[in-house]
Formats: sequence, C-alpha cells, structure tokens
Amino acid sequence: MKAFAYVNPTSEKDAIAALKRDGIVMAIGGGQDLLARMKDYVSQPDTVVNVKSALDSTITPVAGGLKIGAAVKIVDLAANAQVRRLYPAITEAAGLVGTPQIRNQGTVGGNINQRPRCWYFRNEEFVCYKKGGSRCFAVTGENQYHAIFGNEGPSHIVHPSSLAVPAVAYGARFRVVGPSGEREISAAEYFTLPTLQNVLKENVLADDELLTHVILPAPGNVKTGHYEVRYKQSRDWPLAFTTIVLAMNGNTVRSARVVLGAVAPVPWRSEDAEKALVGKQLNAQTALEAGEAAVKAAKPLSGNAYKIQITKTAVKRAVMRAAGLQTV
Repeated sequence: MKAFAYVNPTSEKDAIAALKRDGIVMAIGGGQDLLARMKDYVSQPDTVVNVKSALDSTITPVAGGLKIGAAVKIVDLAANAQVRRLYPAITEAAGLVGTPQIRNQGTVGGNINQRPRCWYFRNEEFVCYKKGGSRCFAVTGENQYHAIFGNEGPSHIVHPSSLAVPAVAYGARFRVVGPSGEREISAAEYFTLPTLQNVLKENVLADDELLTHVILPAPGNVKTGHYEVRYKQSRDWPLAFTTIVLAMNGNTVRSARVVLGAVAPVPWRSEDAEKALVGKQLNAQTALEAGEAAVKAAKPLSGNAYKIQITKTAVKRAVMRAAGLQTV
C-alpha cells in the first residue's frame, strides 16, 4: 500500500475542505471498499479523508418519511424499527449485506458509493476503461457475473450496492454537499450508465462532494417485496435481486416500481415488468407474467445468460412476497 496522509474532520464543512487538498484525495467511511482497493494498488490516494465523524449517523423522521445519515452503520439500519415498519425492503436488503462483521463496519454511504466488484477492475494488472484504459476485458473474458442490461456502453460492470436498489424503488432522494453548497438528487438519477465520457465513475458525485443523507418519502399505502438470488447461503454479493413497490387499489395494482440489482451498471428499473403488473390482480399468475416481462430486454454476454432465469425468478418471488404468497 502506498503511503498517504490521513485527515479526520469532524464536520461537513471541514470534510469538504479536506477533499480540496492537492493530489488524489479520497473519502473513507467504514473502509470495506477503499482499503481493499488500496491494498491491491487499484486506488492510490495521496490523502484519505475519514468522513465517518463528519457525517450524520442518525435516522430521523421527516415529513412522514425518514432521513438516514450516510454514516449510519448497516447493522443499525437493519435493526431500526422505523425503517422496518415503513420500508421493509430496505431492512431486508441491509440484513443480507455481507457478514455481521461487514454490517457492523460498513456504512449506508459506503454501500451506495462502493466501486465495482468486477475482477478485472480489482486486479491492478488489467487497465480497463474504469481505470483509464481502452477496453473492457469482460467482453471476451470471464463475464459470468457481469451485466445483462445496459450493455450498450463501454463497461459491463454491475452496480454492487445492495441498498441502492430499494432506495430507487422507494423514490429516495440523496442529499449531496460540496464547495458550492448542497443539492438533492433523485436516487434514480444519481447512478450513471457508462459512456466514454463518464466511464471512470458510477454516479454524478463530484470529487469534492459528499453524499450526506438518504431521504425517503412517506411510503403511502404500498405492498413491497424483496428477493435475492445467491449461491446457497453465500456471504458474497447476490447474483441477481429485486425490490418491488406496489401501490394498490384493493387487490389491484395501481402503480408499480420494479428495480433490479446485480444485473446492470446501475440499479435497473424494469418498465416492462411494471407494465405487466399495473391493472392486474396480485396473484401467482401476475407474478409469473411480471418475471417474464422483466427479462424481455436482456442482452447477456457470452457467459451470463443464466442470469435471465434467476432474474425472472427473483421478480416472480418478490411479487409473490408482496402478495403474501409462499415462495417455495
């Protein structure tokens, strides 16, 4: 690991000022992502800014919803009674992140902003698009864990965040602070599909900005389902997963949000699955049709066509859970 300076600010203002230091400056929260990249020489910052003491670590009610600080530990998010009551899919997603050790160390902001887990990106020997190179090695290489949606761009990573998917499904907004002040960004617009112009990043966050809060609106009268497919009881990242949020009129779906994870470079909203749900009775047949619709636009790579079936299953079972039906 390259030697680096360490700054430990205790306020948002001081943290933003520290990010303006000369050289390569990177923020660190729980350290589950950045430290691993530094050890592997994938990231080599001149200065590391510890933002955990500078950012909010509370969960507070606001306008019928919740405001979640970026420094909230994942274990505390999973255990929070208000989150469980209002946003059960977030509770489930948080409880499935990694291991107890990771959940006790990792933060909400860190999970949302973590870099890709692609093995080419994580290996210093492969200078891919994400590291300033001129190719994505997954195209002709080992791509069984890569994207089946959003594959039109130069990079075929999948976004690794477990919390980003339910955040988009619930219509969250992210509060971001930088030298020019603060702004709020829709969670759906925070993450970016890769182009040659933005391929070095996965979101709209500038180098001198910090994500400070996840702001969840009042959920209203909705039914929700969350389902993850992974290797047995593996503590690794899921192979495919989904969060669905359904506004109901009796037992008829009035509106739907279906967001897929681990299958695209961003949390992927499936409009096809949403159309398959709206106006339908919430039952097993509707769940099956939503799963089929969710993968209509899939474009797998050479080694990950199996993700089509497990994505279909994840959507079907998430709808069944929302309906209160048994999922095997």
